[in-house]
Amino acid sequence: MRVVHSSLVVLLIGCLGLASAVAAPDEAALCKDQGYPVGTPRNWFFDECVRVGSFTHHAEIPGLMGGRANAMAPAAQPLALPQAAQEPAYRWGISHESGLTIDDYMNRQRVMALLVIKDGVIQVERYQYGRNAGHRFLSNSMAKTITAMAVGLALREGRIQSLDDRADRYAPTLAGTLYGETTVRHLLRMSSGAKFEERYDGKDDLARYGMAAYRGGAAEGARVITERLHAQGERFNYASAETDMLALVLQGATGETLSSYLQTRLWQPMGAETSGLWRAGANGLERASGNFNATARDYARLGVLLANDGTRPDRPDLGEILPREYVLEATDWKRHPSAFAPLRATPYYGYGYQVWTFPGQQRRFALLGVYGQAIFVDPAQKLVMVHLAANATAKAGQTSMGREMGALWYGLVTHQGRW
Repeated sequence: MRVVHSSLVVLLIGCLGLASAVAAPDEAALCKDQGYPVGTPRNWFFDECVRVGSFTHHAEIPGLMGGRANAMAPAAQPLALPQAAQEPAYRWGISHESGLTIDDYMNRQRVMALLVIKDGVIQVERYQYGRNAGHRFLSNSMAKTITAMAVGLALREGRIQSLDDRADRYAPTLAGTLYGETTVRHLLRMSSGAKFEERYDGKDDLARYGMAAYRGGAAEGARVITERLHAQGERFNYASAETDMLALVLQGATGETLSSYLQTRLWQPMGAETSGLWRAGANGLERASGNFNATARDYARLGVLLANDGTRPDRPDLGEILPREYVLEATDWKRHPSAFAPLRATPYYGYGYQVWTFPGQQRRFALLGVYGQAIFVDPAQKLVMVHLAANATAKAGQTSMGREMGALWYGLVTHQGRW
């Protein structure tokens, strides 16, 4: 395959971004006429008008979460991502429509950035709404998987002795709380058994927890979650607070914040080209359930690392950047109890260690965040899709984006292989 190297990439991306922006859907609702404004701490998450601006300048919003953004410095030698000279003829279909193209997808969905990487080579790179390769895009809950990888690193180093240890062994501030009594493994699987509902309407348990955490940090937030509906480990229930508890565990186990710990163990070794920014509270600890910001290409580099089971394909001398067995355990539904399997944990996805698993015998998994953020990974094909969006609703399944994003991924996977 012929590839286009860095000298031509910027020109190509600029052209693609300009062409895509002409037909971007719902530009008026997203306030193109105001230059895609950036929101405030009060409206950045819910106000549609500021969604594009806020999701690409999240780390810069003054006073957000009561703190600032912690930085992870980039690598001295970034992982090269050469670009294919021509996009493959990818096709996808939905309902009674078939033969749809990448252009069709961009014209139908509120995607700010879309990248497809095969064998470490960028096959597709598109931007809309005036965004480009230089913007940092908000992760939303894709950050949860990054947090889980930090747990794997701390386990390899012996900082965490066992995933079956209680959280309060490492985070004494959680003593006497439901989450403190929960094991690290059950926090990773979101199976504490706590009564916790996320509706993203500002009136749910997530909002109640978030207000307490804003005032006093994640440990204070933990004190408002008091009811256990099920025995821990029994069933999956999505609860962003449980990722924040993992951040407390990691800080207690390592003596560092997530950004400090991961900079030299993940971000730089994997070959990040640009600094990653993670919003923290007033106490300096990252809000680990989301709030990470990186360029689309650096998300792609993370996807390439995961597609290669924690190793960097161009630098075998670095060994396992992420512990391979942990990555396999985290991302393979067959390594978890049946309650966490696809079609059981949810009507479609399964859940591993802060990562979503696809149905089927072939191991495929996804990092997912609200409003359409996603990194899809097929390790067997070394195929990665980065999808960064400004959907109309927090849950992509409440609009056509959920189904069409899945259909596009199916089309990519089956372009050269079988599902």
